[in-house]
Amino acid sequence: MTKAIVQALEDAKGQDIKVYDVRGTSGLTDYFVVATGAAAPHLKALVKALPKKAYRVSGDPESGWIVADYVDVIVHVFSPEARAYYALEKLWS
Repeated sequence: MTKAIVQALEDAKGQDIKVYDVRGTSGLTDYFVVATGAAAPHLKALVKALPKKAYRVSGDPESGWIVADYVDVIVHVFSPEARAYYALEKLWS
């Protein structure tokens, strides 16, 4: 599933895609995928490109942050400003 998600994000021109293996670190999921979209319409396109099997999708392109939960993989799609502000990568680096 992680490979399919990354490929979908790449195909939709997602930027700075990172995959974090959090098995043994997080009780929520096995992998976190983080990607950046250029603007709200791009965030919407990135999420639309993701596999349709998400358990839940939350957030709004206008907010700058959308989360797609695939149970074993959680995908965070950010605007550049939101990604810099929340700096989720610092949790896993």
